[in-house]
Amino acid sequence: MEKSALQIARAAYQPKLPKALLGSVVAKEGKPTQSVGNQDDIKKLFPNTYGMPVIEFESGEQKAVEPINVGVILSGGQAPGGHNVISGIFDGIKSLNPNSKLYGFILGPGGLVDHKYMELTSEIIDEYRNTGGFDIIGSGRTKLEEEWQFEKGIKILKELNIKALVIIGGDDSNTNACVLAEYYAAKQYGVQVIGCPKTIDGDLKNEQIETSFGFDTACKTYSELIGNIQRDCNSARKYWHFIKLMGRSASHIALECALQCQPNICLVSEEVEAKAMSLDDVVTYIAEAVALRAADGNNYGTVLIPEGLIEFIPAIKKLIAELNDVLATDEAKQVGRNKQLDYVRDHISEENLKVFNSLPTDVASQLALDRDPHGNVQVSLIETEKLLSHMVAVKLEKMKKAGKYDGKFAAQHHFFGYEGRCAAPSNYDADYCYSLGFNATRLIANGKTGYMSIIKNTTAPAAEWIAGGVPITMMMNMEKRNGKMKPVIRKALVELDGAPFKFFASKRENWARYTSYVYPGPIQYFGPTEVCDQSTITLQLEQAK
Repeated sequence: MEKSALQIARAAYQPKLPKALLGSVVAKEGKPTQSVGNQDDIKKLFPNTYGMPVIEFESGEQKAVEPINVGVILSGGQAPGGHNVISGIFDGIKSLNPNSKLYGFILGPGGLVDHKYMELTSEIIDEYRNTGGFDIIGSGRTKLEEEWQFEKGIKILKELNIKALVIIGGDDSNTNACVLAEYYAAKQYGVQVIGCPKTIDGDLKNEQIETSFGFDTACKTYSELIGNIQRDCNSARKYWHFIKLMGRSASHIALECALQCQPNICLVSEEVEAKAMSLDDVVTYIAEAVALRAADGNNYGTVLIPEGLIEFIPAIKKLIAELNDVLATDEAKQVGRNKQLDYVRDHISEENLKVFNSLPTDVASQLALDRDPHGNVQVSLIETEKLLSHMVAVKLEKMKKAGKYDGKFAAQHHFFGYEGRCAAPSNYDADYCYSLGFNATRLIANGKTGYMSIIKNTTAPAAEWIAGGVPITMMMNMEKRNGKMKPVIRKALVELDGAPFKFFASKRENWARYTSYVYPGPIQYFGPTEVCDQSTITLQLEQAK
C-alpha cells in the first residue's frame, strides 16, 4: 500500500489510553439496570441479558489469561476511527496473551453468515493504524435478526474457536448485536458479543455513552469545508450557499458545525418538529433572514440544513409514517416502481394525500421510493437544499412585489456526507477509538456479553478517561419498523433544553444578520494540545468544560 507523508507520520502515533487500562483491571459493578422504555417487553425478549449492571474498570493485579480468539465486524456506514478500534482490540488481546488471534469478517455482518473472513496479523494491523475508512475488512448492512443467520454464524465461530465477537456499529447494528448476544446466551453457545458505538451522526449517545466515534472527525472535516465556503462567500459576496449535512435523523452534525463556523442560519430538525413548523414556515424563516441581510447590503450568506429535516416537519412526518406502513405491505412490494406513486395515492388517507400532492413531484417520488434495510426513508436522496432554495426564491419574489424585499438572490448547493465518513481520524477519535477497542477486550476477559464498550470523561486528558461497559438492553425500547414493533436502541436527538442548543439559540439572531463567520481550517494532528486534542464544542458544552 502506497502511503502519503501524513500517513507515514500518523502510523508512528501511539494513541493514548485511560490510566485504568494500562495494566490488569478489575470490574466494579453498579446496580441492576432496566431499559429506557417498554421494560416488560424488553425484559421478555432478552431474559438472559436484561438487568445487568453498568461496569467501571479499575486497576487490579495482573492475572494469567488463556489465549482467546476474537472476531470483529464493521457494520453500517463508515466513520473515522474504525481501524483504531480494531487495532485496540488486537493490541488488547495480545496484551492478555500473545497467542490470542483476531479474525475480521469481510464486508460486515454478511461475512459472518457467509463464512468470509481473514486473520488480522500484526503486519496487516500496522498498515491501518490511525487511518480513516473501513477498508481493512470492509463494511456492510446485512441485518442479523434471523435464527438461520445466527446458526450459520455459530458454525464458523466454532470452527475458528472464536469465543467473542465485537460488532462495531450504530444503533441498528448494536441492536443486532444485542439480539445475537441474547440468542447465543440462550443457546449456551459460549460466544460473547460486545458492541462499540459508531456513527458520525452522533445519535448513539446517552448518560453512559458520551459520544459515538467518528462524530468528532466528521464535524471537523465538514466545518473546514463550510469555513472555506464562508470565506469564499464573504469574498465574492453574491451567493447564498445552502449546505445539507449528513445526519439521517438527528441534527447533531449541523448543530456542531454551526457552533464551529457561526453560519447565518442553521436549521435544527428537532426544533422544527417541536414548534410544529410547516414547510412554508421554514421557508419564511430563511427568506426573512435573507431580506434582513439584503437591507444591510449583504446579498450573501450560508444556510446549514440537517439531512433528515424533511422527516421532522410534522405534516410530512405524519405522511411518512403512513407511507412506511403502506409500503411495508406484501401488496405494495409486488407493485412495480412505475406504478408506486399511483399505488401510494390510492392507499393513504385524504389528509396525507393533500400533503403528498402539495410537494414537488420529484420530492413526492423520493418519499415513495423503497426504504433502506431498516425501513427508513432514504433522506439522503431528497435534495432538501435545492427544494428550500427554490421555495425561498419564490417567497422572495412575492416579498419584492409587496415591497418587503429589495435585493438579489442567487443560490449555490452543497451536500457534505461521504466527504467526512472516511477522513483520517482526529487525535480525539484516534485515542477514543483505540480505547474503545482495547476496553472491549477487558469486557471479554471479564466474561461479559451483551455489553457496549464505553469510555467516559473524554473532555479531560486521556489518562483520566473512565473505561467500562453498559448493557445494550439498558438503551432499548420498542419502535415500529417495517410495519412491526421491534426492540431497538433509542436514538439520541438534539435536546432543545440542552447546553449546546441553548448556546446556539442565544447567538443565532446575531449570526443571522451579521457576518460572524469562523474559519476552523483543517484538522491538526501535530502541535499544541489546545489545537490538536480538543473534543467537539457540543461535548465541551454538555460537560460544561
